[in-house]
Amino acid sequence: MDKLAELAFYTLPAIITGGVAYYLFQSYFKDQQNMRRWLIQKENQNQVLPLRLQAYERLALYLERINPSNLLLRVTPISENSTDYVNYIIAQIDQEFEHNITQQIYVSNECWKAVTAAKNATIQIIRATNKLENIVHADHLRETILTNLIEKQSPSSLALDFLKNEISQIW
Repeated sequence: MDKLAELAFYTLPAIITGGVAYYLFQSYFKDQQNMRRWLIQKENQNQVLPLRLQAYERLALYLERINPSNLLLRVTPISENSTDYVNYIIAQIDQEFEHNITQQIYVSNECWKAVTAAKNATIQIIRATNKLENIVHADHLRETILTNLIEKQSPSSLALDFLKNEISQIW
């Protein structure tokens, strides 16, 4: 019995010391691994931030270009037929959207949804205005849309505000 107590007396401190050493080494290695991850993430963030800002810039430019007040002044009617003009304007909006579609990688889902909602709402405004009975030609369509936008904010302006707010949160 004395031998067993003596064996326990010597091995118990060794087991406790080994356990404490194991715990400390595990904690140290986890901290080192977390530090490496943090450094890599920080380095990646420094490389990705300019790309993200460029994406926000391109989306801001897109939203400005599809703003009906800018779009209708920039894109002149191709004929007197308002339906032809509507199709031409929508083709311009879609073409610019497709040109900027890859920017969704660098922005949040909410921001991308705001941009696509602005695009769809702008198209919807143009189509709805074209369906009005008093629209007889393309120039009248332009005037009506621009007059209606004086009274309310355009969808692209709302999306641009959202985009600006999101950029301010990055800084």
